[in-house]
Amino acid sequence: MDLSVEIGTLRLSNPLIAASGCYGYGVEYADAVDLSTLGAIASKGLFLAPREGHPPPRIVETPSGMLNAIGLQGIGVHRYIAEKLPELRRLGATNIVNICGSTLDEYVELARILSDAEGVHALEINISCPNIKEGGITFGCSMHGTFDVVSAVKKVTHLPVIPKLTPNVTDVASIAKAAEDAGADAVSLVNTFLAMAIDVETRRPKLSNIVGGLSGPAIRPIAVRMVYECRRTVKIPVIGMGGIASAVDALEFIIAGATAVQVGTANFVDPFIWSKLTAGIEDYMRRHGVRRIADLVGSVDTSTREKEWVSS
Repeated sequence: MDLSVEIGTLRLSNPLIAASGCYGYGVEYADAVDLSTLGAIASKGLFLAPREGHPPPRIVETPSGMLNAIGLQGIGVHRYIAEKLPELRRLGATNIVNICGSTLDEYVELARILSDAEGVHALEINISCPNIKEGGITFGCSMHGTFDVVSAVKKVTHLPVIPKLTPNVTDVASIAKAAEDAGADAVSLVNTFLAMAIDVETRRPKLSNIVGGLSGPAIRPIAVRMVYECRRTVKIPVIGMGGIASAVDALEFIIAGATAVQVGTANFVDPFIWSKLTAGIEDYMRRHGVRRIADLVGSVDTSTREKEWVSS
């Protein structure tokens, strides 16, 4: 069976990617997981300079999910290249570096710096974090902003460019199309949903930032729908994510149209999930006589359902 997939010029040995923000910089999990067996690792988001993020409390458990407002705390791009990248190269990891910017120029400069760094295989442009007040989602909530960021980054890098899209818009497929028109090699979606939790005893928000991003199984059906819509709109690969906790969940995204998937919140529950996902996908392929995982991408059959809906 062939589990390999292609994202632009990047070829992954399998479609399983550790999601940005939930896997640190990858090296933190090296004692538990052989990083070379993952399709790729999407790094924790990087700004040019180190960033402290929001003060605690900044994580809240919710029914079937998690609410976070970390605020994109990070070590900055220069420390990542000096301290994390050498170890990731030694461990044989495929690295998709997530970059964040408060301005268009910051995205461009990050892309320039990382394009010259050995061991960076693609750039994921974070234009969708819902819990910071500057930059990022300001670009990702409009077609023009998305187009401007993607096209500017494409001009300064040879690496595959993958904008990470926000679900906090009316029509995510139109944002995906703007990214494709700007030259994106793929799109990844969805980032977290803007949400809020209140302590009714104190009548105060549970997060210091008041609002945060909702992830986990609670968002999965919405994320699957958005992946399906984007797959019907764009020709570039779609990387799906949102509440994946089993091989069945991953396959649902792939059948909906995702070429690859990212797994995030589930890592906090089970850091050894990766071998289980691979085994489950391989078992499914054996049972259904599928030789190439690529043949499952976008294979959902909606013809009968559409006819039933029209006739009713």
